[in-house]
Amino acid sequence: MAETKYIFVTGGVVSSLGKGIISSSIGKLLQARGYNITIQKFDPYINIDPGTLNPYEHGECYVTADGMETDLDLGHYERFTGIQTTKANSMTTGRIYKSVIDKERRGDYLGKTIQVVPHITDEIKRNIKMLGQRYHYDFVITEIGGTIGDIESAPFMEAIRQMKWELGKQAVNVHLTYVPYLKAAGELKTKPTQHSVKELQSVGIQPDILILRTEKYLSDQVRKKVAAFCNVDFDCVIQSEDLSCIYEVPVYMQDQGLDTAILRKVEEPIGEKPALGPWRQFLERRKKATETVNIGLVGKYDLQDAYKSIRESLSQAGTYNDHKVIINYINSEKITEENVAELLKGQDGIMICPGFGQRGIEGKLIAAHYTRTHDIPTFGICLGMQMMVIEFARNVLGYADANSREMDEKTDHNVIDIMEEQKNITNMGGTMRLGQYECVLRQGSRTFDIYKKENIRERHRHRYEFNNAYLTQFERAGMMCVGRNPESDLVEVVEIPSLKWYIGTQYHPEYQSTVLKSHPLFVDFVKHAIMNKK
Repeated sequence: MAETKYIFVTGGVVSSLGKGIISSSIGKLLQARGYNITIQKFDPYINIDPGTLNPYEHGECYVTADGMETDLDLGHYERFTGIQTTKANSMTTGRIYKSVIDKERRGDYLGKTIQVVPHITDEIKRNIKMLGQRYHYDFVITEIGGTIGDIESAPFMEAIRQMKWELGKQAVNVHLTYVPYLKAAGELKTKPTQHSVKELQSVGIQPDILILRTEKYLSDQVRKKVAAFCNVDFDCVIQSEDLSCIYEVPVYMQDQGLDTAILRKVEEPIGEKPALGPWRQFLERRKKATETVNIGLVGKYDLQDAYKSIRESLSQAGTYNDHKVIINYINSEKITEENVAELLKGQDGIMICPGFGQRGIEGKLIAAHYTRTHDIPTFGICLGMQMMVIEFARNVLGYADANSREMDEKTDHNVIDIMEEQKNITNMGGTMRLGQYECVLRQGSRTFDIYKKENIRERHRHRYEFNNAYLTQFERAGMMCVGRNPESDLVEVVEIPSLKWYIGTQYHPEYQSTVLKSHPLFVDFVKHAIMNKK
């Protein structure tokens, strides 16, 4: 297979239909057939990246190994396919326009009038093709955020139209729409799908494959009707019913021949249907896991997408421990000394979540104190780890005013301090310590035993760090700093060995947990939560 083939995933009718899951599933199925793939996301909003967006707006911010703050869909791409995404896999309208404006300021356009067509659309096309040209992938899957008809996505649709025209059989459009069920009429309605396809056709794109999101099973009759009205082959009209778990989607898509339809459209040999062995084994194991373990998520965002990667990592770790993880959200703003025992009751393990800013901090400190003094398995990530450190400084080292510079600039005991290179930064976006860094684990520590190796690499997203001036005091009192960055000497991991499981990481291990390779820290944490329950 010489030339890179391009698959464009677009959506219609409503947003949040699961384009990211479908893109990931297509990637997984093509990978299983031996193709080398990558997936990228184009977001039509004007922010440069989601790093400065409130998680309520956009769910969690996912961080790539090379330090790009991206949309949470990139987490799905990595979890499903095991690929490593980079900044080239995530693009926003803001970055496209910034790139064009920078070129214009440098004089690259030789005095031309800069317009949406061709300059913006050419920049979009350049970014779509870049991965294929640079790494010679067999398939580049490009997901376009938003829905057809959005004013922001018009330049992306025009770029896709041009590419489909230029590439012919090498480009395929997979369009995802919604088929609502009207309870009063007792009918499934295909009209929204017809309108969505009409809208797509009006910008010059004929979809090759339609995926119909539905809460009810669609009969062949309904699919034939859609095929006829939308000029799409009957075997290219595929339904995507609500499933109990997102990881069932690739199998369900394969059973309906989605990968076969794509290969036929790009004139690739179809060959044998891959078995998806390890994937199906994971699903089988997941189904068989009937016993439950309760994990309390202590955080300030009561939106499940805000902690997407953590939730998925816990869920995968549950499967590998043959248990079903029941995640219970505990709002840290509501935790007080008086109600902490009641709010944390019945939890077999506690996760102290990452975050930024003052809100909900005291609740996290109270939770960390409670779990430490009651020996409940506890896992703190990023700000969660910093809360464990501050709580320990206040209640064990006796520094009642111990704090982070982030929360209190004037504290005398800044056990968490701003990183040296962060001190003079004025721009908030894209300026934190981001991406993958090395960490050396202390031999004989619990964390070393979990990873079973000394040198690890993990992804970061933070401005503040453990203040090494206090290191000796912490270790003398029983909180060990067992993971360090070899260059900056930054403390990466703290643990209290005398407790069942009390570990905090400055990095975000959830970004590296995948379906077929669950992160060892999560697997071990869930294992100890199960032991604690018993």
